[in-house]
Amino acid sequence: MTSSPLPIQVRRLAHAHGLPLPAYATDGAAGMDLLAAVTEPMVIAAGGRALVPTGLCVALPRGYEMQIRPRSGLALKHGITLPNAPGTIDEDYRGEIGIIVMNTGSGPFVVERGMRIAQAVLAPVVRGTWVEYSELEETDRGAGGFGSTGTAG
Repeated sequence: MTSSPLPIQVRRLAHAHGLPLPAYATDGAAGMDLLAAVTEPMVIAAGGRALVPTGLCVALPRGYEMQIRPRSGLALKHGITLPNAPGTIDEDYRGEIGIIVMNTGSGPFVVERGMRIAQAVLAPVVRGTWVEYSELEETDRGAGGFGSTGTAG
């Protein structure tokens, strides 16, 4: 890493006691693994959704957000994804971090206590202000979107 880690204030709720705090799995990892703080196994039916608790509340540094992203292994092996990915934890949110999990797989998926269920990526926030114009600068692309640039390499 080129910079020192940014401290994140965290409050552990009762149902997260005994679980480790989020951590980077490797030195080069961008995301910290978030663990499921379920008190008993949670079954998510194929095609179903559930809110998985982490048992953690945070106070993020001013000017930062925490992005909640799916884990690639769960997506590939089980069809587990996060339907609102990336989810955003705002700097002023103080409630429990909950992970909205969707099972796109063909069978039920069981969330066990301590399972690595999502990743958290700390990111700076750039705030903007809207400036209304009657015309915008023209570009080669123009209003083309939704595949307008093609799929061939």
